[in-house]
Amino acid sequence: MKRISKIVVFVSMYAALWCGICAGQSATDWPVYNGGVDGDHYSKLTEINRANVNQLDVAWSFDTGEKGGIQDNPLIVGRTLYAYTPTQKIVALDAATGKLQWKFDSGIRGTQPARGMTYWTDGKRGRIFAGVMNFLYCLDAQTGQPVKEFGELGRVDLRKHLRGEFTQQSIVLTTPGIIYKDLIIVGGRNPETHPAPPGDVRAFDVRTGRLRWSFHTIPHPGEPGYSTWPAGAWKTAGAANNWAGMALDALRGIVYVPTGSAVFDFYGGDRLGNDLYANTLLALDAATGKRLWHFQGVHHDIWDRDFPSPPALFTLKRDGKTLDALAQTTKQGYLYLFNRVTGKPLFPIHEHSYPASTVPGEVTSPTQPAPEAPEPFARQRLTEEGLTTRTPEAHEWAVKQFRTFNSDGQFVPFAVGKQTVILPGFDGGAEWGGPAIDPATNILYVNATEMAWTGGLVAAAHSGSQGARLYESQCAVCHGVDREGAPPTFPSLVNVGKRLTYKKMRDTIMRGTGRMPPAANLDEAKLAALMVFLRKDVEPETKELAPASEYGQEDYTFTGYRKFLDPEGYPAIAPPWGTLNAIDLKTGKYVWKIPLGEYPDLARNGLKNTGSESYGGPIVTAGGVVFIGATVYDHKFRAFDSGTGELLWETDLPFAGVATPSTYMIDGRQFVVIAASGGRDPKGPVGGAYIAFALRQ
Repeated sequence: MKRISKIVVFVSMYAALWCGICAGQSATDWPVYNGGVDGDHYSKLTEINRANVNQLDVAWSFDTGEKGGIQDNPLIVGRTLYAYTPTQKIVALDAATGKLQWKFDSGIRGTQPARGMTYWTDGKRGRIFAGVMNFLYCLDAQTGQPVKEFGELGRVDLRKHLRGEFTQQSIVLTTPGIIYKDLIIVGGRNPETHPAPPGDVRAFDVRTGRLRWSFHTIPHPGEPGYSTWPAGAWKTAGAANNWAGMALDALRGIVYVPTGSAVFDFYGGDRLGNDLYANTLLALDAATGKRLWHFQGVHHDIWDRDFPSPPALFTLKRDGKTLDALAQTTKQGYLYLFNRVTGKPLFPIHEHSYPASTVPGEVTSPTQPAPEAPEPFARQRLTEEGLTTRTPEAHEWAVKQFRTFNSDGQFVPFAVGKQTVILPGFDGGAEWGGPAIDPATNILYVNATEMAWTGGLVAAAHSGSQGARLYESQCAVCHGVDREGAPPTFPSLVNVGKRLTYKKMRDTIMRGTGRMPPAANLDEAKLAALMVFLRKDVEPETKELAPASEYGQEDYTFTGYRKFLDPEGYPAIAPPWGTLNAIDLKTGKYVWKIPLGEYPDLARNGLKNTGSESYGGPIVTAGGVVFIGATVYDHKFRAFDSGTGELLWETDLPFAGVATPSTYMIDGRQFVVIAASGGRDPKGPVGGAYIAFALRQ
């Protein structure tokens, strides 16, 4: 018996050691996106703590020499920091000084968000896996050169092995994959209009790039969930993709994969049913891709309520027993907590009834889920009492506009000819930054945007020029049927032909930019027709017609994303417009909740601590500090007391830090680094830099 016990102890120790190696965990590094495969944004470092965080100074900075949004959470392995530039070049920096060690330029100008990379080592040599548009590159971590034996001369084309002719597919890797043993598991960002490829979750061999397994998020015949779609939908339906990233229980070999909505985002007449596994948290066997359990957060989504971030894993004591769990944030402000082995919720989840859609051809789900606890971390319903009082004029304008809207909380179906309020807005609630969890206290920290948006439907025009119909099916979802957009995220296309050259417009359509994916599905004839329509302000438009089916045109078109702003560009609802929340995962109760961010122009006039939109998430350390940038307008980087929410330190960044920071230690000195680039505030500066802070010496 003693010998067996020793063997069991040895095996357990070996398994724990192997788990730590495969997960890339370290007390001093930041070797995995969001800190570790568990996604908890946590560091054990304590040199910077509550008592001295106010002594932070800039230790080094690195200017990429480019301008554009950086959403990167950089990796730090040993003494090297790995990061993206705004155009998706990959750089390796000395993490102690910021000095450039090497740069890899694929020759492809990246136009999509790039939020992080993946590191793997066989114990002798490290590899960096980095997405550049539709390619997954494998680079030697020491030299930055492609590893030729991986895929096709160092890269895998993610458009392949999906459906149909791969050159007509559009998929980009905006959030990094996750490593399990000798596999790299990835999702991807798909278009939000037809045609879009299916959102298959795929695992590739880290050495060869060979596809090892795929999980069909739009089930094929004979697979569980197939009956939740119309027959044959797997041949034409698209998305239901993991764009937000994943988390991993490395010891058990379970990968957790949150997915987004199916196309078309706002009208589902061609995908009647609950549409598994769209809007679903999947628990898959990481070695095989086999489904272990799932939870669908939105049935038949028509509100663009993607799961926006990876879940965060944690362990707590409940009823005297150790419970391994996970936390999943949502755009609608719900926080779901599950036993991560069984999928059983930690707090009851109830299905609530909602009104049916009145739009012909649409059939909404009669119920949608919501957790009994914790309470939502963002407001759920907008009333007149919740409108802005910033000035009497702004309030009067807001009331007048509000009385033309439908506003009755979550999951109210869109109407034809009338705008419906979405609160939290299409960008959340929670967004892709995700939460941080302190494992010592089981307190979760999540930033939330409280911004009202509106949306509606109009009957699709099945006549008109070829270009006009292409615009309606491919572009109007973001830029609006009136082409006015919702700047800066969705620019106005009114008179765009007078602002941009023909070449610039064509390149932007084909390569994508920001939230806009590449239009790989447009052949030369369709592209030319669309260009004629977009440039009708400077050139006469032709009137050729083509069958609507060629464009995947729906019966109804979304009127476009419309942020509810007052005439001066400020939110038309009352503050707070953004918050930072601390939630006790044991009880589901709030520890504290504070406004996060402000508008400098308003603050100078006495309206402070309003909160603002935020992108990128927090990190938390064993030193009792929550670090977060994220705020769009004030360009601040802040440190809060994790126990009380007290602001301990803040500094101005040269550009807004719409990214999640990383922290690490070299030679006994702790650093905190964040990408600063701006890009979401039309009045703010735009750049591309990494700024590292450390205690002044």
